[in-house]
Amino acid sequence: MERKPVNFIKSILIYISRSKLSVVGGILLSVLTPVLLVCILIDIKGTVQNPYFGFLIYLILGPLFLLGLILLIIGLFMSRGKEDIGLFTFEYIAEQLARPGRYIRIRRHLLLSLLITLTTLFLVAFVSYTGYHYSESTAFCGQSCHQVMEPAYATYRNSPHSRISCVECHIGEHAQWLTKAKFSGARQIFAVLFDTYPRPLPQPITSLRPVRETCEECHRPEMFHGDKLYIKDRFLPDELNTHVQTVLLMKIGSGGYQGRQAHGIHWHVAEDHQVFYKHTDQAQEEIVQVWLQDEGQEIHYFKKPDNNEAMGAPLLAMARKMDCMDCHNRPTHIFRSADEALDEKMITGAIPPEVPFIKRQALALITAPYETSDAALQSVSRGLKEWYAANYPDFTGARKPLLDQAIAGVQQAYRENVFPEMHIGWDTYKNFIGHKNGTGCFRCHDGRHVSQNGQIISRDCNCCHIVLAENEPAPDVLHLLKQALADKQQP
Repeated sequence: MERKPVNFIKSILIYISRSKLSVVGGILLSVLTPVLLVCILIDIKGTVQNPYFGFLIYLILGPLFLLGLILLIIGLFMSRGKEDIGLFTFEYIAEQLARPGRYIRIRRHLLLSLLITLTTLFLVAFVSYTGYHYSESTAFCGQSCHQVMEPAYATYRNSPHSRISCVECHIGEHAQWLTKAKFSGARQIFAVLFDTYPRPLPQPITSLRPVRETCEECHRPEMFHGDKLYIKDRFLPDELNTHVQTVLLMKIGSGGYQGRQAHGIHWHVAEDHQVFYKHTDQAQEEIVQVWLQDEGQEIHYFKKPDNNEAMGAPLLAMARKMDCMDCHNRPTHIFRSADEALDEKMITGAIPPEVPFIKRQALALITAPYETSDAALQSVSRGLKEWYAANYPDFTGARKPLLDQAIAGVQQAYRENVFPEMHIGWDTYKNFIGHKNGTGCFRCHDGRHVSQNGQIISRDCNCCHIVLAENEPAPDVLHLLKQALADKQQP
């Protein structure tokens, strides 16, 4: 018996309407499909730079589109019946194609179905692929949760690693760390939604990838470094903001690769001299015991006199093996001290050094406690304008542009390092490079870690660097080095 021709589109709509799930799914798909296509085209062209635009596309509209597709499929599956089932069979299509006058109409239906299917598959594939990569982008990591990640993103942009994406260090390529990061990220989303995240955020000491595996992707340990000339610029808090320099010859050294003997600072990470230590606080500042396993596999123990724990091999399992992060604990998210932040802005000219007493006045203002960043910035502007109006009136008149530039530079120094809303001040996160305030190198090299035979971990400054000049205006050594370089370049 010959089947009666049916309206293809009408039959599909009737079939969808039999289930509430498929109706909801169909509505979502019909609304989101054109919106997604337009948004994706805009994103590909790069017209919109706002990071929340990508968040809207790939983490809101994309999942909603997939949800609509799933609901439609589930609804159709649950509501299928015997009636009109022939509409979706090969036999029905073959019969309709064989009938005179029906070929063009059926072909149109097939092309329409194929177009809808291909469009759907394209959107699903594109949104899934691009959404995955967007969730690993720097914009997503640093800007999606503005207040929470603002400190990390601000310091990242000013760091030596600002051209390296977050995931290259925090996630990497291995599936183990990718899975761990995604589960950790899901937990953090809920913490942000319910405002249960800690302020300030703790350092992720235990959740980072293996440090040497991460750092050595770029910093090749087999390369010899030798010594390096390091110049530190400072400005004194006097009327002239006197520019002084400290010149150090840093013994960077080598970890002992390619036949070279381990020496210098990187001696600490040599495989022939493995260093372990035990700390009593989360920040790893209070180191109570140190173990050194030399190339002969002999273990030397050092501990503080006030530490009553016995020294021995069983404790080795509780120790942390020293690696890059034990000195370079802030390789990217570097929070500078107030003094360093101002010096950096003055050496680059963001704060004009010719403004008298600007270092002293700015230091007093930015180190005061504030409830919010806005309050701090307003106080800095008001305080500097009032002080210079009372003491140097020309900086509120003819030389006002210099003062305005100085105020903007001071505010920038504060904004890049202090975040009151996250309870982050000037000294919240310690940097272990160097030995400021008894930390860093002095956690072990404090002259108090003694072995059983009376040997002391050295506190000799010359182990790591030689001081060629310290806080001197125009040091002679720099003049001599420049002259020697000029003489060498002459034919």
